[in-house]
Amino acid sequence: MSEGQNAHEATHYRKAEKEFCECFLCAHRCRIAPGRRGVCRVRENRGGTLYSLVYGMLIAAHVDPIEKKPLYHFQPGSRSFSIATVGCNFRCDFCQNWNISQAAGSVIPGDYTEPEDVVNAALRHGCRSISYTYTEPTIFFEYACDCARLAAAKGLRNNFVTNGYQTLETIESMAGLIDAANVDLKAFNDSFYRERCGARLDPVKEAIRAMHEARIHVEVTTLLIPGFNDDPSELRQLAEFLAAISPDMPWHVSRYHPDYKFDRAPVTPASTIFNALEIGKAAGLRYVYAGNLPAGEYENTRCPACGKTLIERSGFHAEIVGLDGSRCGGCGHAIPIIL
Repeated sequence: MSEGQNAHEATHYRKAEKEFCECFLCAHRCRIAPGRRGVCRVRENRGGTLYSLVYGMLIAAHVDPIEKKPLYHFQPGSRSFSIATVGCNFRCDFCQNWNISQAAGSVIPGDYTEPEDVVNAALRHGCRSISYTYTEPTIFFEYACDCARLAAAKGLRNNFVTNGYQTLETIESMAGLIDAANVDLKAFNDSFYRERCGARLDPVKEAIRAMHEARIHVEVTTLLIPGFNDDPSELRQLAEFLAAISPDMPWHVSRYHPDYKFDRAPVTPASTIFNALEIGKAAGLRYVYAGNLPAGEYENTRCPACGKTLIERSGFHAEIVGLDGSRCGGCGHAIPIIL
């Protein structure tokens, strides 16, 4: 058991016999023995009470364009105050933020920051939202929620950049508090999730559907790794799954580069990204975007009714050029976007 760490009693758990704790924050639903931690390595059972060890312990705090999340239909062109603690409930061997997501050990690194200070920093920097990002925000859920409540009272929006492994109980707690989420749908086969991430596919599918039903604005990102999750038939199934929930759900297809423990695949060819986006459109998705590479028209938002360009993007820069409020300035078609 770690001693002397900043600790805050966790939510979303129940006490069990013999001082065990049953955590239901994420779909691992860890049963944690006294003195032990869950899969995330930042929630610890101390004498039958579960504690978050990362409450307020910021490892990163930056001002980002909202497009970096990526969120393209949520306050486009705005800045978002982005925060993270260490820790993750996945073990992705290709993680591109592994140096902080996998950094939880006997000592929890970070600088303690009160929720009020996060909100004040966001306002001071002219941000319109707070993003809980870089690592998995579910593992610092208590802190994120406290920040989000204060932020909402000050007129700021809140969003998660997440692996989508929340339980339905946790999503119920997010509803009305978290305005948007970009969910990383890493593949559409369970073997990939089990072998590469230490998780399962079905809870992620369930969470995407539940967030949408809870009126959380959802966008989805898939990082394509050549030879591992880029099979066209699998991508078709993935896109059809999203389109069945909502054809208006934006799908971002991003380029992989070797990182962390995984170097068994090359950088994703641009042609693979563009082919995936065509598969998405054929499956009925109205808004598909390329990530991590210059993509021209695949970066822009166009009206699905008349084809007019509504938002032009270059990298993380976005300019609204064709919207009239949340409608197309050309034909008046309603665009699913939060301004």
